[in-house]
Amino acid sequence: MTKRTALVSGAGIAGATVAYWLARDGWAITLVERAGDLVSSGNPVDVRGPALPVAERMGILPELRAMATHAKAMRVLDPEGRSLARIPMPSRDGEVEVLRGDLAGALWSATEDDAELLLDDTITTLRQDPDGVDVTFEHAAPRRFDVVIGADGLHSAVRRIAFGREQEFSRHLGLYVATVQLGGPPAEPEEVMLLNVPGRLLALHPARGVAGAAFIFRHPEITGLDRRDTARQKQVVAEAYRGMAWRVPEILARLEESDDLYFDAVSQVSMDTWTRGRVVLVGDAASCVSLFGDGSTLAMAGAHNLATALSEGSADLATAFRRYESSHRKLTTPKHRHVHRTAALLVPASRLALATRNRVARHLLSRARPGPHR
Repeated sequence: MTKRTALVSGAGIAGATVAYWLARDGWAITLVERAGDLVSSGNPVDVRGPALPVAERMGILPELRAMATHAKAMRVLDPEGRSLARIPMPSRDGEVEVLRGDLAGALWSATEDDAELLLDDTITTLRQDPDGVDVTFEHAAPRRFDVVIGADGLHSAVRRIAFGREQEFSRHLGLYVATVQLGGPPAEPEEVMLLNVPGRLLALHPARGVAGAAFIFRHPEITGLDRRDTARQKQVVAEAYRGMAWRVPEILARLEESDDLYFDAVSQVSMDTWTRGRVVLVGDAASCVSLFGDGSTLAMAGAHNLATALSEGSADLATAFRRYESSHRKLTTPKHRHVHRTAALLVPASRLALATRNRVARHLLSRARPGPHR
């Protein structure tokens, strides 16, 4: 019996997960990844809720728990670096926080024996007919597949080729994010430090003993900014944070020296449909709410939902895709609905909004602390 074939664009969290589950069901899987290696950013991400049983059934949950970050609490600071509130970060329902690169590595290790990997390549054209999809690549020879899955993130090439320009589906949320590994041990080995001024947040994360920094700041959309122009990206961050106190000048100097910068707009991807013929999107390519939407958890859950739908009804792709969309939109829609509220809490835009956020945080913490026994 001829194996069904699937091309997965993007070997990250969504791509590796969907490849794993389809391969288990007997599909022949090829992953194509634009990057020249599978090294991913070290940003902390959560594996929680619907992603936990997926990780457990893949056999990687013990590995993830062993690689968990050391963060036990968040400490909110005033503009001078003085403590305003300490917010515990208890694990709920078995959730685990890991570095994104560690999660991606664990997923790929579970998948690599059952999938072909094309590195440093990308899809250039997709031509569909009722029986399959003819694909051309930037480097590899043309191939034909039964299904093409776009798991290639916010700036998805599959979405652009099969559905339309990125601007039709992606909306800038008025924020940018930049992350960098600082090297060396964190000053606070079990606390995430949050320094806010209006419109700007600096977060220092202890990770697994090597500190990382995240700059999240309000900024109008920068048209024409090349995602590969790291010098310009560093300049944007430096201009946004110039004049801030505490450790900001030191961390900006580290940013300037780093050759491992992640920088992007905080964006929301909204689409009426995630499928077109034999092409389907999953993860951030389909429904990104970057930074605020439990992206890694949703990517794993969505990839598993898609693979399950295809395995149970691959003879009728349209029905399988509808089942996948119907199931997964129940998880993604609430995240889209609350994105502006989350942004306002994380990066208040004004002094009044920031003061109100901090006052509410202190009030809630004081109510949560147990009082003396009566």
